[in-house]
Amino acid sequence: MNQVFRSRWKAVFWSLGVLLTAYCTVPLADAARQHEAGKTAHAKAAHKSPWAKD
Repeated sequence: MNQVFRSRWKAVFWSLGVLLTAYCTVPLADAARQHEAGKTAHAKAAHKSPWAKD
């Protein structure tokens, strides 16, 4: 860690790398919400019994 923060520029580039990693790994809130809505809609799908009368 001493080598990273020897200059301000190295510290800036290191922090930008950390922020970029966090930005790229966290999913978007809208995408996560749509994924959860899709899972619940699929889970609540009506099951039609093959033995039920039509």
